[in-house]
Formats: sequence, structure tokens, C-alpha cells
Amino acid sequence: MNFLKQKTILFLLVISGLQITTAQTFIQRYADVANQTSQANITNNLTEYEALGVKRRGTQALQNTLNWLKNKYLSYGYTAGQMTEDSFANSTYTCKNLVLTKIGTVYPNTYVIVCGHYDSITGTGTNDNGSGVVTILEIARLLQNIPTEYSIKFINFSGEEDGLIGSQHYVSSVVNGTNPKMDIRLVFNIDEVGGRAGMTNNNITCERDTGSPTSNNATSNTMTNELITCVGLYSPLSTTLSYAYASDYMPFENNNEIITGFFETNETPYAHTVNDLLINMDPVYNFNVAKAATGAMLHFARASTTLASETFNTDFQISFFPNPTKGKLNINLGTLKENNYTFSLIDIQGKEVYKDSISNAKQIETIDVSSFSKGVYMGVLETEKNRITKKIVIE
Repeated sequence: MNFLKQKTILFLLVISGLQITTAQTFIQRYADVANQTSQANITNNLTEYEALGVKRRGTQALQNTLNWLKNKYLSYGYTAGQMTEDSFANSTYTCKNLVLTKIGTVYPNTYVIVCGHYDSITGTGTNDNGSGVVTILEIARLLQNIPTEYSIKFINFSGEEDGLIGSQHYVSSVVNGTNPKMDIRLVFNIDEVGGRAGMTNNNITCERDTGSPTSNNATSNTMTNELITCVGLYSPLSTTLSYAYASDYMPFENNNEIITGFFETNETPYAHTVNDLLINMDPVYNFNVAKAATGAMLHFARASTTLASETFNTDFQISFFPNPTKGKLNINLGTLKENNYTFSLIDIQGKEVYKDSISNAKQIETIDVSSFSKGVYMGVLETEKNRITKKIVIE
């Protein structure tokens, strides 16, 4: 056997080993979380969403729905600091995307986005897309206190019914406006997943990228097949593989991001009409979709497979990253509601080498540590009521 052939066989064995070790398997912890999906929450939130009226651009109903979403996230334990509004306007109206960010523990600068639009046209849009809205809310509720390796952005887009202008604005102004450009692992879009009353709704359509640019299609296909696996592992639904079109993942797809999505298989005939109402939907199906989506997000964001550590939540999910660091250090306020604090760095001799008071702190503040000597330090974030300390390595 010649040397080149030996190397080829070794390479194939290594690749085969990697495939075995990264295969998706059932994770009991993920199932336990997905099984906490609440039918009462799904149905009640659909009812409340419907009662908010026709959520057209520039209307009070749209603003009321935005406020309703904020209050929901706050009730789940998130803070106002974790939410940002991405506004876009013309001469006659202003609309807002709502973005809730949960910082990851290992890859804080890489994001898994789960998104769907909250605006409607003609009718209340209870299926299109109240069903996606309540699914995203339930995922956010269940993942609030669970550490994930990747950061998550829960995004409620406006302007979808006006030609995807909300998601396009977000991609142009935020994703591409970030320096360096925002690093996105996956965009998971959920649009119209409420099912049809009186039908057997036991299948969810999983959407992959088949358009241009084509360079991301293979990875989208891989991720969508992982989504299909998650549906089978964590819900009673079966799946249909299809293609992505005409929803808020398209501006991301055009931006060469990796996308996947959910869409109901029994498509409603009532979208964009006054009959897009809960009475014409199947809320049990919506519940099962939420279970599947929760399991998928636990997988895509690489959630902890054990119970959330006491430290993670008693420390208000505060983190300092990157760690180790060479230049910039980010201070993530987590779920701490106090936004006035002091931050200190203490070296291994116990000497305080840095201290700064930060008032009205943003969710993430950044300091320059490039002038400090290499070594191990203790980072201390202190408010009137709390003191959180974590080890920081400067390289």
C-alpha cells in the first residue's frame, strides 16, 4: 500500500469518525424542556394577539402589539436592556422590529436567529403570523434560564406584509451595519404554522434555501435536515421538505446567510383576509409546532444538556467576553435590571488595576484591556445590591 493511499484511507476514517460523533441523537434534557411547552400559553396568546386587531403599518394596533410583545418578554424574566427596537420609516408611517438578545456562553458573538413577523394585513392575522409570534414567545420563555453556547436573537419583524421591508432593513442596517459584520450561524424563520380547523394537521413543512446565491444552499440543506430530525425527536409531527420563499428569511438568504424555516403543510385559505381567525385554526397543531421549534432551537444554539447551573442564573447570566481576551473586553449585563454599576479588574496580587463607574449601561459595554499585562485577573461587577465576580484571562 503506497503512502498516498494510506493517507487517503486515514482521512476517510477520520471523516467517518467525525460523522459518527456529530450525529444527532435524542437528548433527554431537550425533550424535558420541549415538553414544558404550554397549550394554555399558545391558545391564550393567540387569543390576545387576535384581540389586538389589524396590525397594519403605521396603526395604533401595530404599536399596541409591539408593547404586548415587550411585556410578554419581560414577564418571562428578560430585561428591557436585552430588547432593542430597529425602526424604519417613510413620510407616512414608522414601523419597528423588536429584537431580544440572549448572550451565549461559548460563542457570544455568533448568533442563531429565530424570527417571524407580527404585522398583518386586512385581518387580525391570527395564523399569518400570530401563530409564528406565539411560537417564538414560547421558545423564549422556555430558554430564558438555560445556558446556550451560541447567542440567540429572537426577532419580531414588522413590514413583512409590505414586501419584507422590516427584515430587509434589519439586514441592511444592523447585520451589515455591524463592524465586523454580524456573524450569523443560522436564521430560523417561523411563518404561518397554525394549521386548519377540521383537518388532520400532523405534518410541518421544513424549508431550505434553493435560490441564489447558491453558495449557502448545501449548508441550508444540512441545517434543514437537522431541523427535520429535531421535529421527529421532540414532537409528534411528521415533516415535508420544501423550499424557502416570500418570507422574512429571504433578505438574509440574499445576504448569503444560512436559512431554514417552518410553514404549515395544510395551508390556510384565509391568509390576508378578515377570516384569518383562531376559529379557523388548530391550536393543538400550533402547540406541537412550538414543541418542535423549541427542540430545534436547543439543538441549533447548543443548549446545556444538564439543568441550568445555579451560578448561571444567580449571577443574572452576566458574562465577560471574549475570555481569554487580547484587546477588548465586553461586559454583558445579562438579566440584571440595575444598569448603574462599577467594573473593576483585580490582579493575582489582589491589586485593583482598573475601575470605572458606568451609568445607564447598555446591555453590552466594552472596555479596552490591551494595556494590561498578560495574566489572570478577577473581574468584578458591583451594583448597590449585587456583586458578581468572574475570572478573566488577558493574553
